[in-house]
Order: sequence, then structure tokens, then C-alpha cells
Amino acid sequence: MAANKILFVSQFPAAIDFAHELVPAGFELLVADAPSAAYSKALADADFLVGFVDMLVDGDLYAGGPNLKLIQLLSAGYDRADIPAAQKAGVPISNNGGANSVAVSEHALMLMLAVSRQLVRQHTTVAAGNWRGNDIPVLHELRNKTLGIIGLGTIGKKTARLALAFGMDVIYYDVARLTEAEEDALGVRFRLQREIFAESDLISLHVPFNASTDKMIGATEFAQMKPTAMLVNTARGQVVDEGALFNALTSGTIAAAGLDVFDEEPPSPDNPLLGLDNVILTAHMAGPTFESNKVRVRNAFDNVQRVSRGEAPLWVIPELEE
Repeated sequence: MAANKILFVSQFPAAIDFAHELVPAGFELLVADAPSAAYSKALADADFLVGFVDMLVDGDLYAGGPNLKLIQLLSAGYDRADIPAAQKAGVPISNNGGANSVAVSEHALMLMLAVSRQLVRQHTTVAAGNWRGNDIPVLHELRNKTLGIIGLGTIGKKTARLALAFGMDVIYYDVARLTEAEEDALGVRFRLQREIFAESDLISLHVPFNASTDKMIGATEFAQMKPTAMLVNTARGQVVDEGALFNALTSGTIAAAGLDVFDEEPPSPDNPLLGLDNVILTAHMAGPTFESNKVRVRNAFDNVQRVSRGEAPLWVIPELEE
């Protein structure tokens, strides 16, 4: 019997190394960059497509990969996938099963600490030989602050646990509300979105990007926040209105922001957020840690084996669930 063929696409060398290490017996691993001639040739014979490939999901993908049984994403998000084309093709698409949840939640806490302690300003001042600078900055602790989490999925829950370990009070909003027993077990309390904005000292976003979350944080929402509030976004850039965020940061409507994601990636050099000293920026790198890459590949190959055995795949995106 011919081996099932897995086409693996990733820009991260560590993920490719893990793919070679973990590929299951009886499967042939094909590694290719996309788009490329090698990718198109491999796709024609592939049974499974694995990688950071949501941007490749369209009608041409299915035409070029007639044997595909599963598209297994290494990412959590899939906002660039052509969902109508996927629904028409009938090939399941699964995300990474929370493989990056530890990495992203840690990154969110890092940004909270960095903006609260003005880390970049302190580093720049010391590196310039100016020690504490001309004006000693006002620095804040996380303990006893209220963290508002919008989106209490796998990443949101892990962020809540880390925040609780720092002595924060955690409130949340999610369309799928926890039961009171679940809230007690996690140590969080539900609030309406308007209450999140009004009560929180820090707000951390953990929602997918879709029609309901597009620009969900804009001028109206910023106006409801405390002037001392800090916004952290490790979700998707499109969930925040960047123009409204710039205005809020420069007018004193809110105090600071930590951003790992942007509306346009990479951001244009003339994006005004890049010039603000009350913003800390990272390059959409919250998720791809060395450790999370191995978990992504492990989860992906587990799902591939499930489908090859005739079982239903795990972590199918909601739009394709039967």
C-alpha cells in the first residue's frame, strides 16, 4: 500500500525539524515553500496539507490538491482562508488545537509587564548612558489591578491563570459564558463588554477575527475606558480600529498599549503607532516559540493519523463543523 503523503509548509525552520522528527511511520513527508513549483507538484499527490497555510485556502488549492483529506493548520487563526471555497470542497480544516496557548498567554503577560514598567523607555535611557533619564517614569505593579479579558477560550483562560498568579482580579467577557461553578474554579467573573471597558486597568484581547469582531474596539469603546487603562492585543490586528487607538493614545483617553498584531502586517513604515513612546510593539511573534512549534506538529500529526484511520478530525473550524 502506498504511503499517505503529508505536504508540510512552514517558514519556521524549527517546525520543519520537528516535522522530520515526528512524522508517523507509514507516512511520506513532503516539505515545500508556497507558492513554488515544488509545492504545486507535491500538492497534486498530497493526502494531507499541514502548515501555516490558511492564506492558501481557496478554490485553486482544492483544484490543485484533489486527494486532500484534511487541511491541518499550525496556526490558531484562519481569517485568511476562503471559507465558501472550503465549504464547497468539503475537506475539513482544523486549527492547531491550542498548541500556542502557553506561548501567547505568556506573551500577553509580558506585554502587560512591559507597558506597566515602561520597559522599552527604561532600556533606551540606560543604553544611551542617561541612567534614569531626565524624568523618572511612573511605573505600575500588576498586583491588585483588574484585568479584563475579552475572549475566554483556551488562550484567554491561560492568560487568566497567569494574571491570577500575579495577584490580579480577573473579569471577562465571552459570547460563551462560563457557568458559575466554572467561574469559581478558574477564579474569574463575567462582565458585559461595557463593564469590562469601565472597570479594567488592563484589557487583553483573545478573540478570533471575523465579521462580529471586526473593529470591535474603536472610539466608542476607548471613551468608556479609564484614562489609566492599558490595552494588550495578541489576537488579530483587525479587531482594533488603529486610527481610534492612535487618537486614544495621543489624547490621554487611555495610557498605553502593547501590540503583537496589526491591521496590516508588516505595518507600513508610516503607521503612526510606530512613533509613539507609550506603545510596545512585537512582530506577531506571540505564538511561534521553540516549544510551541513542537506541540503544533505533534497535534497536527495526531490529527492526520486520526483521519487516516477513518476517524473524525479534532479542532475543525466552526464554519465547517457538521
